[in-house]
Amino acid sequence: MELADLRGQVVLLNFWATWCPPCVAEMPSLQRLHERLRDRGLFVLGVSVDADADAYEEFLRTHRITFANYRDPEGRVSTLYGTFMYPETYIIDREGRLVRKIIGPLEWDDPDMIDFLNRKLGG
Repeated sequence: MELADLRGQVVLLNFWATWCPPCVAEMPSLQRLHERLRDRGLFVLGVSVDADADAYEEFLRTHRITFANYRDPEGRVSTLYGTFMYPETYIIDREGRLVRKIIGPLEWDDPDMIDFLNRKLGG
């Protein structure tokens, strides 16, 4: 899958790792956001820089993370985006334009963030 394949959806691209406490802390709210807005066209995509495949898989299973995730242990994708801190998140609109970059963790189901995303989703 490439980002171009997701054109027409709002994409929340989140770079994270299991060894990053702030990343781990924000995962439950990302999962809740995914469940709340996926049917409206929000595609949550996690990109983990974990080198340890077992730790990555166990984390997703244990925390019941169901949104799309990709493991990029060499950091190729994060390098393309200029990501240097984790978590780091990019919000991309339906036309494929970057509309917001967020460095650090958030509570993704905060009402202000829901309002922002709803505006990007068109409602």
